[in-house]
Amino acid sequence: MSDPRHIAVIDIGKTNAKLALVDLPSLTEVAVLTRPNIVQTDAAWPHFDVDGHWEFLLSALSQFHKEHGIDAISVTTHGACVALLTRDGQLAAPILDYEHTYSAETVADYEAIKPDFAGTGSPILAGGLNVGAQLHWQFAQDPTLRARTAQIVTYPQYWGHRLTGIAATDVTSIGCHTDMWLPRDGRFSGLPAQLGIADKIAPLHKPTDILGTILPQIARRTGLPADTKVSVGIHDSNASLYPHLLTQDGAFSVVSTGTWVVTMSVGGTEVALDAQRDTLMNVDARGDPVPSARFMGGREYEVIQQGHKTTPTVNDVARVLDAGMMLLPAVEPQSGPFAGQKMRWTPAEPELGSGARSAALSFYLALMTDTCLRLTGAQGPVIVEGPFARNIEFTAMLAASTERKVLTSKAATGTSIGAALLFERRANLAKPVAAVSDHDVQKLCKYAELWRSVAR
Repeated sequence: MSDPRHIAVIDIGKTNAKLALVDLPSLTEVAVLTRPNIVQTDAAWPHFDVDGHWEFLLSALSQFHKEHGIDAISVTTHGACVALLTRDGQLAAPILDYEHTYSAETVADYEAIKPDFAGTGSPILAGGLNVGAQLHWQFAQDPTLRARTAQIVTYPQYWGHRLTGIAATDVTSIGCHTDMWLPRDGRFSGLPAQLGIADKIAPLHKPTDILGTILPQIARRTGLPADTKVSVGIHDSNASLYPHLLTQDGAFSVVSTGTWVVTMSVGGTEVALDAQRDTLMNVDARGDPVPSARFMGGREYEVIQQGHKTTPTVNDVARVLDAGMMLLPAVEPQSGPFAGQKMRWTPAEPELGSGARSAALSFYLALMTDTCLRLTGAQGPVIVEGPFARNIEFTAMLAASTERKVLTSKAATGTSIGAALLFERRANLAKPVAAVSDHDVQKLCKYAELWRSVAR
């Protein structure tokens, strides 16, 4: 179809699997269904429940098509994930959860072959956040796995493969701290050859390419037309970035929020990235390098709130600012700009479920984000995507600490809209709007200065 309207977006995040139906003319989500992404432990290693997700997605596709009509399918997923396929297109092994950790000996063995950060822009990360580390560990665990693997696909393309039968990788996923890509050179590093997989990586494509049309059995199961097209797909943080690449002029940065908070700086000041502070070089949908940094902000929010989602009052915010009530890094100590540090409250921990705790946590998340932006040379407006865009205390503190305009997207999530836009790059994109708050900017700035002085 030359002018698709309704794009079904498969959006697999670390916390939830989702199918969103995006209306391209209005760039709105007209329907959304979600399923928890619960890691399974019934195999040789912790893995994702891809068969459970698949049944959920097929049912959701059928429902959406009956209720609204689906014209095309796009895919976006979290990074740090690949699927190993046999010659008949089945999984050669369960898809490894990137949070699985390895022995010190395994880590040392991998670091001995890991390419230099200066070339890959891919730092040493915990567990399997480097895809190269995953593969190195998997092949050591199962000596027959490498030979059984005919093709390796990145995660968005795994779902594309199930839909179309066509194997591929995309540049945003292969460039997502895998150790296997040289972003500034636009080519593979030497690691695939060292791992013995250089000839097994599926063909590389841009996310905007069309992967193919759905398989006949998918059409029969869902009721979708047999000629329904599927995009190659894109890494989720880059899906959030993509609409702004189409609309923004000059320097800007995007903050993609979810389980991970990822900052991506476009056209900013040239800085030397610091591998020790979880900065890295991503690759955008056009294949260009993008200085980035991240921390597990969504996970940290859950750890601190423990299920309580209290909205702070004006008095709660004033209490936090006046008392200098702070959460200091790092709640999740294995990643982020303050990795290795132990979280602490000062001067005292506010009560669980209190508005003061919510406000202090929001300020913490904003100041962690500000740190990431500074580390990547960010300039120009800051555009916040995802759930934190609706957090007034977060956006107010971010604007105060960066001293730049903070904009928020009207979309419920940036990932689904960005993935849908892979089919239509001329859509009438709604401009993000300025975040507003009534909080005392002077007090926010003073708080930010104090936080930075003690967070080191």
